[in-house]
Amino acid sequence: MDSGLSDVKAFFFDVFGTTLDWHGSLARELQALGGKHGVDGDWSAFSKTWRLGYIEHINKVSKGGEGELNMDKLHRAILDKTLQSPEWEHFGKVLDEEERKNLNNAWHRLKGWPDASASLYALKKQAIVIALSNGNTRLLVDVAKFSDLPWDAIFSSDLFSSFKPDPKVYEGAMKYMTLDPKHCAMVAAHAWDLRGAARAGMKTIYVKRDAEEPRAEEDVRPKSEGGEVDLVFDSFAELVAHFSGK
Repeated sequence: MDSGLSDVKAFFFDVFGTTLDWHGSLARELQALGGKHGVDGDWSAFSKTWRLGYIEHINKVSKGGEGELNMDKLHRAILDKTLQSPEWEHFGKVLDEEERKNLNNAWHRLKGWPDASASLYALKKQAIVIALSNGNTRLLVDVAKFSDLPWDAIFSSDLFSSFKPDPKVYEGAMKYMTLDPKHCAMVAAHAWDLRGAARAGMKTIYVKRDAEEPRAEEDVRPKSEGGEVDLVFDSFAELVAHFSGK
């Protein structure tokens, strides 16, 4: 039986939220830093506020607006703004420049979801596995090393002067890999990412993650059930098993 992936030669993966647990990783680092200074807070909420600033920024730029393309610089600007807010200024007052810099670098120390590394190693024996992310290149290299992500290639959206879900990001990555869209699949835990990939002609694979996104994701279903994506899986491991049975 055709798995729906029989023509796929390369899988392009979203990184933050899909491959890495950004929310849990950030919340733990924030809690540790707060504890060092005797500051209590809702660190889950802080993490979501930080992430929401990113979501709002990429939505603007991907639609043609102007703005910072380097994720490290963007994260730092959002962090400083958050620490100046009435809700968090008490935390900001106890952090010196070195601590703020190290906190911003927490994005370089995100842990992968439990099945991420092993599944990518298994999948790359059968296909090309590629990171396609809005993170800047150094950030993507660092998290790959930190969480043992065996990418065959890494593409940052800033190479294409935009952000996903702008179709030119997906089209640019496929061009660099000399691949036709029919041979490519985008894997993400975000419907907005997959919509951009679909506009570029890629197959779309939704993987369910408890990523704690600051904006609730709508119910995503496969086309076979009247939805908008090609396939839906509960994990990377399930994706690998499905592809192996192609």
